[in-house]
Amino acid sequence: MIRFEQVSVSYADAPAPALAGVDLTVPEGELCLLVGPSGVGKSTLLGAVSGLVPHFTGGTLRGRVTVAGRDTRTHRPRELADVVGTVGQDPLAHFVTDTVEDELAYGMESLGLPGDTMRRRVEETLDLLGLADLRDRPITTLSGGQRQRVAIGSVLTTHPRVLVLDEPTSALDPAAAEEVLAVLQRLVHDLGTTVLMAEHRLERVVQYADRVVLLPGPGEPPVTGDPAEVMAVSPVHPPVVALGRAAGWSPPPLSVRDARRKAGALRERLAGRTPSAAPPLAPAAAPAGEASGLSVRRDGVEVLHGVDLAVRPGETVALMGRNGAGKSTLLATFTGLHEPSAGTVRAGGVVPHRTPPGRLPRHVGLVPQDPRDLLYADTVAAECAAADRDAGAPPGSCRALVDRLLPGQADTIHPRDLSEGQRLALALAVILTARPPLILLDEPTRGLDYAAKARLTEVLRELAADGHAVVLATHDVELAADLAHRVVILADGEVVADGPTADVVVSSPAFAPQVAKVLAPGPWLTVPQVRRALEEPA
Repeated sequence: MIRFEQVSVSYADAPAPALAGVDLTVPEGELCLLVGPSGVGKSTLLGAVSGLVPHFTGGTLRGRVTVAGRDTRTHRPRELADVVGTVGQDPLAHFVTDTVEDELAYGMESLGLPGDTMRRRVEETLDLLGLADLRDRPITTLSGGQRQRVAIGSVLTTHPRVLVLDEPTSALDPAAAEEVLAVLQRLVHDLGTTVLMAEHRLERVVQYADRVVLLPGPGEPPVTGDPAEVMAVSPVHPPVVALGRAAGWSPPPLSVRDARRKAGALRERLAGRTPSAAPPLAPAAAPAGEASGLSVRRDGVEVLHGVDLAVRPGETVALMGRNGAGKSTLLATFTGLHEPSAGTVRAGGVVPHRTPPGRLPRHVGLVPQDPRDLLYADTVAAECAAADRDAGAPPGSCRALVDRLLPGQADTIHPRDLSEGQRLALALAVILTARPPLILLDEPTRGLDYAAKARLTEVLRELAADGHAVVLATHDVELAADLAHRVVILADGEVVADGPTADVVVSSPAFAPQVAKVLAPGPWLTVPQVRRALEEPA
């Protein structure tokens, strides 16, 4: 169905090809998972399937890419639209209408499908993706995860033979991600749809893949094979595979179920031990961020209701909950973007919505879901220089943070030419340059591979150790388990759980990390905890 023959893609002024020597065949009716570190060319490879590369992205494509027998060099994306459906990393870039239902119908209208067929498919897709309650909602009012589901739905309604998905679950809560993956499984198994998917959150998807394609590094040829065989050698792998490597299991398990079947001896080795405790937080006179009885209305709807939340200096809090629960609204209220309809909010010692915007970054900093909202310069170097000036920081401060989060990134590259994860890391460096006492991050690991996420975790730990308060709105249960002192769960704008991370996530099947599920009822949350325990003498 999809065939790459000695494909290379090069961009002007780039030091190396984005892709080089790719030979790859994806048969009809398979779910093929594309993995690799950030910036190795995964999005470029996906774009070559849909024809976006090179027709819209520029660059030079050598070799041949065919989809259902059509050569993408001679068939532009519109001439492949009846065969290939594409959802990129940024859902907003796909939308052309104003409401959910209109967006689901637009692709079918473009293909000239009959009205009764369009109506039936819209209803089916609304039910499949849990969007029925949102059919009349303006797209601009949706959360990031809801937009992601609408973008996927707008492609599914056209019934393409090939689906190309770039980070399809990155903005989804665990339950919504499972629903989307179940739909993809049904399309593959029942309808013979071919799915080519790039995803960094391998813990969600690798067990569903028929084959895995690993891009080891920029310009390096891919490694293709059975998921277990590729995961055994892959530099990027989910926690359950890392646990299997630490325990010496071969082949490594791909799912929690497989790991639990092998974990009997490991549980016995860990019996009677507990993870090393994190150092206690120093008592603080005043919270770095505090909401008391906070309610917020948006477009006549109460999005937050009676929220009480206090974050101490040195504390890291993970804010979790389903898409649309109010997490992003709460973070935005801490930065003054929304005025409370009831209650109070303070951030870094000031009332955000009454503080001049020019002063606010010294008290609170927010890295939004879309990092482009913070990036406006033409080069990485210019972004860093502007961040240093705005923060009153010594020259080179922002660049030093970029080097930690994005090693080897050139000064001259334009931010729009970075991958989604790379742009996020740059935006984070811009915010951290001001070193505000309260740091807020909205889905900070979206688009990040495991190595980049580990570097981010190290930076945030150091900031917390220096006395900064950190709040993460995230669907990444592995990040919360590894980093957060506390987990706060929102549902329909209200706090429904607030407590130590181990207590909250272990008691919730939806938010428990893989290691906790494998080693339950033990107290283990992360692979490093298990590895340290195995290295210590009994």
